[in-house]
Amino acid sequence: MKPKTKVIHAGIFGDDHTGAVTVPIYQTSTYKQEAVGITKGYDYSRTANPTRHALEVLIKELEYGKAGFAFGSGMAAISSVLMLLNSGDHIVITDDVYGGTFRVIDKVFKRLGISATFVDTSDQKKIEGAITEKTKAIYLETPTNPLLKITDIKKTAEFAHRKGLLLIVDNTFATPYWQHPLQLGADIVLHSATKYIGGHSDVVAGLVAVSSDELAEKIGFIQNSVGAVPGPQDAWLLIRGVKTLALRMEQIEANARKIAEFLEAHPKVVKVYYPGLEHHPGHELAKSQAEGFGGMISFDAGSGEAADRLLAKVQYFTLAESLGAVESLISVPARMTHASIPKPRREELGITDGLIRLSIGIEDAEDLIADLKQALDD
Repeated sequence: MKPKTKVIHAGIFGDDHTGAVTVPIYQTSTYKQEAVGITKGYDYSRTANPTRHALEVLIKELEYGKAGFAFGSGMAAISSVLMLLNSGDHIVITDDVYGGTFRVIDKVFKRLGISATFVDTSDQKKIEGAITEKTKAIYLETPTNPLLKITDIKKTAEFAHRKGLLLIVDNTFATPYWQHPLQLGADIVLHSATKYIGGHSDVVAGLVAVSSDELAEKIGFIQNSVGAVPGPQDAWLLIRGVKTLALRMEQIEANARKIAEFLEAHPKVVKVYYPGLEHHPGHELAKSQAEGFGGMISFDAGSGEAADRLLAKVQYFTLAESLGAVESLISVPARMTHASIPKPRREELGITDGLIRLSIGIEDAEDLIADLKQALDD
């Protein structure tokens, strides 16, 4: 099945009872039992709901996994996966990771006895050097948020498995349309489905797919025990969003390539971060392990003041948290998505006050370029 066909026909198609071509929204909390313990597969919607089940089958198939799981947010998905670890365990994680991921590890899981080392995972030697006898997992973002660094998933998976470690990959930026970490050897792949999978800035959710029945059993137990699940309306919105994922991602990437090239040539732009540019240090690796480069671009405007001037003048880019929507969004990571990371650490990573992150939408690329040009030239 080709990718464009798969996003339409993967998972559970329609409703056999009525002939509806879309999965119904089962807006119910509980289910009638024929007798004690005798059900039609559902007894309580925290444990399972037919609409959510359809979404979970969908992400399982899109990510080539053994099982899929839906959560109430991307952070709920990340936190639930981290609950596989025990007090005293250690995890190695990408250094310029999303600020919310850094916060939950540094402020919540560290308090529960789980330690972490943040390293530049695009450098395999730094991953290997961070491993201790207590390490249980490696956690990657690739491309990273916000500096778009690329990590070799296959090589990291081979190393992790030699050491008996789990490999967890946040695939939010790449999406299951462009990149398939489980096929490259990862054990767990997760998404903030709020972003590209939903695609319309109208739902908050998270998704996980796993490579083994053992992991499926463990994540399923955590999901049911903690109960951080989405409602059926949100699950339905994500199923709908996936149906246009292919078309959206192809248009978004086509726009992003043009905009990255424009920014690279502009004299007021200090540096552009986009793996689709040939000089990007991860360009060849990204090309080899993914089918596309995505729609996220970061660039350094030179200072916080320059960033603010640009933000005040853009018309088609909406200043907002989040990403991956049909409309183009703009943000300043140091003061928004990554504000929870201490300033000295941000500066060390290269997340400067002048760093601007763009989430490219599906508008006409020429309009977006003209908007950025007038804001930069003023």
